[in-house]
Amino acid sequence: MHVSVRFFTTLREVTGKKEETLEFPKGKTVTVDRVLKRLTQRYGREFVEYVYDGKTGEVKGFIQFLVNGRSTSSLKGLATRLADGDVLAIIPPVGGG
Repeated sequence: MHVSVRFFTTLREVTGKKEETLEFPKGKTVTVDRVLKRLTQRYGREFVEYVYDGKTGEVKGFIQFLVNGRSTSSLKGLATRLADGDVLAIIPPVGGG
């Protein structure tokens, strides 16, 4: 099973990529949370510090996740299941002025 992950702004700098395709064993449940754990293993401390709150260990509230263009907040959050070929976008906060 393959899931593409799209990175924006700071995460592009951390990963050195705009997009990456991750492979998971067939038949295994893949969630947004599982993808984040895989990316944490791959990119280490810098990724963890950007995505997770250092005190609570929870994903920082300002980061949004879109699966095929749909916000996971309208789905099942980090427990949102992904299917083969899905695209997960990790969106940082957008500032204006």
